[in-house]
Amino acid sequence: MTTNLKSLLGDEASYLLDYQAKVSKDLLHLPSPDWINRIFVNSDRSPQVLRSLQQLYGHGRLANTGYLSILPVDQGIEHSAGASFAPNLIYFDPENIVKLAIAAGCNAVTTTLGVLGMTSRQYAHQIPFIVKLNHNELLTYPNQFDQIMFASVEQAWNLGAVAVGATIYFGSEQSTRQIQEVSQAFALAHKYGMATILWCYLRNNAFKQDKDYHLSADLTGQANHLGVTIEADIIKQKLPENNGGYNVIGEISSYGKTDQRIYSELTTEHPIDLTRYQVLNCYCGRASLINSGGTSGENDLVDAVRTAVINKRAGGAGLISGRKTFQKPFEEGVKLFHAIQDVYLSEDVAIA
Repeated sequence: MTTNLKSLLGDEASYLLDYQAKVSKDLLHLPSPDWINRIFVNSDRSPQVLRSLQQLYGHGRLANTGYLSILPVDQGIEHSAGASFAPNLIYFDPENIVKLAIAAGCNAVTTTLGVLGMTSRQYAHQIPFIVKLNHNELLTYPNQFDQIMFASVEQAWNLGAVAVGATIYFGSEQSTRQIQEVSQAFALAHKYGMATILWCYLRNNAFKQDKDYHLSADLTGQANHLGVTIEADIIKQKLPENNGGYNVIGEISSYGKTDQRIYSELTTEHPIDLTRYQVLNCYCGRASLINSGGTSGENDLVDAVRTAVINKRAGGAGLISGRKTFQKPFEEGVKLFHAIQDVYLSEDVAIA
């Protein structure tokens, strides 16, 4: 594994595999086989929620490691079905989405109410289902950027889901409403015995300055912290690519609050340090941080493995990988998932 991994990472191999993080791993709650007992038994989560969490963490190739590998396919709404599935027509048929997750040994599949509702009786007992409750539809003209509810918690429970997912566009004009909607939905999901996963994304044109600060460690870290505040059990976040969003936007107008020690003592420019700051904001890892795989490109295998290495070494708990997998031929998608999972199974990739 090490030789192949170093080959994939190329010139970045030592930079990513040998780096020691600025903030000690001793502060973190790191993924482990006893994750549910160690983290959630003393929480307010009910026995039914604990059972649902165990189903998530206890399935697939990463079963009972504390790590997660999830297939997400809500792109049929977020990016239009045509744009998402034209590269691979088989995924217009929702059954193939579920089949890919099963063949790839994923912990779970997360997708729309329609996809899981159409396949639930055949597959709900074969792989954990996660229903994505809200989406940003892009058919309205002009395009709007707002997460609206497409499904209810009750519908998710009825089709056999073990968890619900939702997105909040933190920083957007609609974020206050979205926070309230999702908080209420998550409380109801916990009442029904389901786990909760939050896409903690940023959305505001002001975040695009000299760099795209939608990917800033300080801003995404705060989004994560708001996510765990409304009791998301698992946080999904984009891998950070820069830092200092608070500083740059604060120069334009009064905005938020920060502390310069975030930049001088808690982080560096290294991606592992930036991602560790995201983990810190997930209650020091008590809520699992899973990073997104990003868009599909020319070097998907390398990019996915690189992201997995950064996430794992930072103290994260896995990847949620969509377009890099389902926009390829079926077997190539399975292969890419296995490459990601191998990073988390490898003892050679240690926590920094």
